[in-house]
Amino acid sequence: MMHLTKLTLVPALLALPLAGACSSAAPEPQAPDSSTELATAIPAHSYPAARRGEVTDVLHGQTIADPYRWLEDPDSPETRTWIEAQNELTSSWLAQVPGRAAIAERLEQLWNFERYGIPHREGERIVFTKNDGLQNQSVVYVLDEGAGEPRVLLDPNTLTEDGTVALSGMSFSHDGALVAYGLAEAGSDWNTWKVRDVATGEDLPDTIEWIKFSGASWNLEGTGFYYSRYDAPSEGGELQEQNFFQKVYYHELGTQQADDQLMFERPDQPEWGLRGLVSEDGRWLVIHSSQGTSRNTRVFYKDLSDPHSEVAALLPDGDAQYIFIGNDGPTFWFRTNKDAPLSRVIAINVNHPEEAAWAELISESKNALGSVSVIGGRFVCSYLKDAYSHVHVFDLQGEPVRAVEFPGIGTARGFGGRADDPRTWYSFSSYANPGSIMSYDVATGESSVYRTPELAFDPADYTTRQFAFQSTGGARVTMFVSHRADLDLSERRPTLLYGYGGFNISITPSFSPARLYWMERGGIYVVANLRGGGEYGEEWHQGGMKLVKQNVFDDFIGAAQALIDMGFTKPDLLAINGGSNGGLLVGACVNQRPDLFGAAIPSVGVMDMLRFHLFTIGWAWVSDYGSVDNRDEFEALLAYSPIHNV
Repeated sequence: MMHLTKLTLVPALLALPLAGACSSAAPEPQAPDSSTELATAIPAHSYPAARRGEVTDVLHGQTIADPYRWLEDPDSPETRTWIEAQNELTSSWLAQVPGRAAIAERLEQLWNFERYGIPHREGERIVFTKNDGLQNQSVVYVLDEGAGEPRVLLDPNTLTEDGTVALSGMSFSHDGALVAYGLAEAGSDWNTWKVRDVATGEDLPDTIEWIKFSGASWNLEGTGFYYSRYDAPSEGGELQEQNFFQKVYYHELGTQQADDQLMFERPDQPEWGLRGLVSEDGRWLVIHSSQGTSRNTRVFYKDLSDPHSEVAALLPDGDAQYIFIGNDGPTFWFRTNKDAPLSRVIAINVNHPEEAAWAELISESKNALGSVSVIGGRFVCSYLKDAYSHVHVFDLQGEPVRAVEFPGIGTARGFGGRADDPRTWYSFSSYANPGSIMSYDVATGESSVYRTPELAFDPADYTTRQFAFQSTGGARVTMFVSHRADLDLSERRPTLLYGYGGFNISITPSFSPARLYWMERGGIYVVANLRGGGEYGEEWHQGGMKLVKQNVFDDFIGAAQALIDMGFTKPDLLAINGGSNGGLLVGACVNQRPDLFGAAIPSVGVMDMLRFHLFTIGWAWVSDYGSVDNRDEFEALLAYSPIHNV
């Protein structure tokens, strides 16, 4: 539905800068000055016709045309015919891209390395995932205490012949004897949960259906677990019906789902999402409530040691984000941005929940606090400093113990486990390195290599630097620029710029074989940390939402202009990419500045900002985007909505 003469098709992103032979010691490609070379190599094309309807809406006195409303029905014969014609065009075009077979061959080489997931201890076993290299999904292994070799617990690749069923989540009982696991079919958010005996590998008869946006949390005895679900949709409405009134249930093993006990619901709050979590000591059921995609939460709890206890409100106002970390008896620890946009750690005694009785354990720092775990009797706190990881250890009174040392710019993940575990595991990755799995001794602070992959390239051949530029309103925006260390930067280079900018989500350094190939062939890969994300705390998030969403597009356009001004690239060689909210970002930016980009990939973008809220979970995005029912927010949405501004 979008065609701009300044934009080449997505495959041009591959063909223009990457044409040529591929090898582990790839020669530096010559970047063409324009799309002329590609245009002469590949025949012209024409898009399948899309019928224009006469549908209009009147919103706040404005008549809004919606000629493609018929495409909202994905299963109508007319829509299916249109989709199939689009796919045929794309496939035939891609098949003619010069060097495509060589690209695929080298990508397979780069992708084919052993990938281990971060281990965690469950009872007397170590659990981890492993992918041999080219498996569609990673396999779950367990290493029994005293055993020399791990064994397969669950191989998602064997669940169906066509590989369309994926593992969506796992939760082990406290003793590690049982695991509840979720399955998603064909990418659906709807999950089915089952239970497996870890010792035998056999499934129990328990099956829980119509689960969405929920895990499972076991009681201390391992006889059942808590989970959240919506009511089952009507037949045929699974992918379109809106989801409201999530509820928390308890499932007792060996019983039917229809007999599950309703633990908590709010029939007066259709938009509340509810998540139940059992504390590590098994005494408390802690329930977080959120509304839409807002990070603000409410907290309720139930004393599981008293079968007659009622669910009580602890933090009922939803005035900030409160994330339960753990507890010491009736004292609950939370990570919160209450009076701290970059977050801090507080303690609340449920017997004295008034704010005046709260204790601050770890105060707000100048960096954004992203996650906190309790391992080996200490708090392990993961911070973002200019969008890359810094990890610090504190004792349970909040006194600093040490910092975890990392080799440079990258992202640390892991540091999970239980409060009495003496050891934990983490990974540290960057744009050119999938990283090793490290074992960390919490008492001594010693890190040691647990697993390290063998790669078809040398990460030392690449470099990442961080730059900052000034965007609208004087905002300081940072971006990571990665490329081959030996690249001659006296010439402007093909550059791929990625962004997201929304929902308080932080975009941090990560490894991708496809991005590595782009850099290997002489391309520059750039990630901009835009307003709307969480890289610099809640104020940064709020600076890119609702009435000021335009700031996100300004930041992305500013990043593109900065790359050009610094001599890295030029418009003909600059491609932009983003997915979902990032797809919206790309769609808006190519409308506003089509002269600035040579190619664009708006992946699964939210493109209709006046109707996104009418389908499935789209209503939840109103907390970030705003609502068409509000005149000011409607005008802001209409001003950048991609399909209304082509």
